[in-house]
Amino acid sequence: MGATEILFYCLLLLVAFLYASVGHGGASGYLALMALFGIAPAVMKPTALVLNLFVAGVSFIQYYRAKHFRFDICWPLLVASIPLAYVGSMITLGDAIYKKILGVVLLISVIRFLLPEKLGKGGLQPASRPWLFVIGGGIGLLSGMIGIGGGIILSPVLLLLRWTDLKQTAALSAIFIFVNSVSGLVGLVQSGKAQFTPSMYVYIGVAFLGGLAGAWLGAARFKNSVLKYILAAGLLVAVFKLVFTSA
Repeated sequence: MGATEILFYCLLLLVAFLYASVGHGGASGYLALMALFGIAPAVMKPTALVLNLFVAGVSFIQYYRAKHFRFDICWPLLVASIPLAYVGSMITLGDAIYKKILGVVLLISVIRFLLPEKLGKGGLQPASRPWLFVIGGGIGLLSGMIGIGGGIILSPVLLLLRWTDLKQTAALSAIFIFVNSVSGLVGLVQSGKAQFTPSMYVYIGVAFLGGLAGAWLGAARFKNSVLKYILAAGLLVAVFKLVFTSA
C-alpha cells in the first residue's frame, strides 16, 4: 500500500467521522476526495451512495435513540424525494457538467459546515407541508443526478427556515440520505450505470468506523469546530479543482 493510498484512507476516515457527527452520510465529502485523487465519475457516484448507506444508517440510529427524530417533517420529504432520486440517477450527465454541478454542491457543503451553531437554537417555526414536498422532491432529483443523499443540501434549508433544531436536523438528514441513496443506487444498477471497484469494500470498512465514532459522539453533543473548518477548507480545494480545472 503506497503513501497516496494511505493518505486517501486517512482522509476518508476523517470525512466519515465529521459528516456523521452532524447526521450526514458524507457523499459530498467522498466525492470530493475521489475527485482529488482522480477517480472516474462513473465509479464515484455508486461508490459514494454505498458509503452513504453505512454511514448515514449508523448516524440515524444514534440520533433516533437520542430522541431527536421528527416524523411529521420526515415523511413529506421522503415521499417526494424517493421517486425523484430514482429518476435523477438515470439522468446521464457529461463529465464536465457533472463536475461543475458537484462543485456547486460542495460549496453548499462548505456553507453547511460554517453555519453558526446558534442558527439551530431558539424558537422554531412550524413547517409548511407543501414546501416540504417541494424541497424534498427538488433535492431528491439533484441527489440522484450527482450521486449524493441530499442531506448536505437539506440541513441548511431546515436550519435557515428554523423548522428544526441542530439535533433534529441531523436525524432528518441521516434518514433522508439513507433512503435517497437506496433509491439512487437502485436506479443506477437498473440502468447499468453502476461501476464498482474491489477497493470499495475497504472504503466501506474505513467509512463505517469513522461514521460509527462520529455519529455516537455527535448525538452525545460532541463539538469540534476546528476539525470542521479543516474539512471546509479541504472541500474548497475540491471545489476549485472541479470548477476551475479540466483535470
